[in-house]
Amino acid sequence: MPRTMLNDELWSKLRTILLQDRIYYKSNLRLTVEGILYRMRVGCPWRNLPALFGRWNSIYKRFNCWSTNGRFLKIFKVLASDSDMEWVFIDGSYVKAHQHRAGAASEVPQAIGKSRAGNTTKIHLAVDACGLPIEFDLTGGETHDCVAAPDLIGKLDNSDVIVADKGYDSEKIRVQIRDKGSKPVIPRKENSVVGNNEMDWCLYKYRHLVENAFERLKQYRGIATRYDKLKRNYESMIAMACAYLWLPM
Repeated sequence: MPRTMLNDELWSKLRTILLQDRIYYKSNLRLTVEGILYRMRVGCPWRNLPALFGRWNSIYKRFNCWSTNGRFLKIFKVLASDSDMEWVFIDGSYVKAHQHRAGAASEVPQAIGKSRAGNTTKIHLAVDACGLPIEFDLTGGETHDCVAAPDLIGKLDNSDVIVADKGYDSEKIRVQIRDKGSKPVIPRKENSVVGNNEMDWCLYKYRHLVENAFERLKQYRGIATRYDKLKRNYESMIAMACAYLWLPM
């Protein structure tokens, strides 16, 4: 029997959110959600889902429908609504795109680009003071952190401080953070003429919280390697993984 991820307490909490989003409560709803989580955890093709969860095609169609309607993102947002916004940490991380991710029947860019690691997607993540994810964006692997940062920061609620590494060393980003009423804690590069006299190095040490969040997300093989052809489907997998981190809270 395959290992499942939802005990009764977690399922009760998740079921309430699903029903609030007008998802019909069928008798196999829990197994369908477990099948989606199983695929996220092991990264297998949909056809290889264990029969215990039901017909793989039915589970995939349900996942694709919910993904199209943005329901996984809504679940994540509901769970993340109780975040601690005193400090916010942002960072980016590469994800290798598997060869099976090719062949999407769409002219829309699917957030896959060329980087030193080959075909990659980049996850731009923001976490709260407790190290739990609150926002994320997807871009191609060639996109620099400074280029993706304005959109990510623009999604964030007001916070006291926003912390990032040298990859976000940009006056434009600092101005955007101050305009939101937050304090930027971003070290300047070694060739900067301004220097780091105003840096809060004590707070900067807590930046490991966003790196820890990436480590937790990449424990799931369906996140650590991108198998999904469509950006929205991979985005939905990440949203489900982020929501799962929030469920025990």
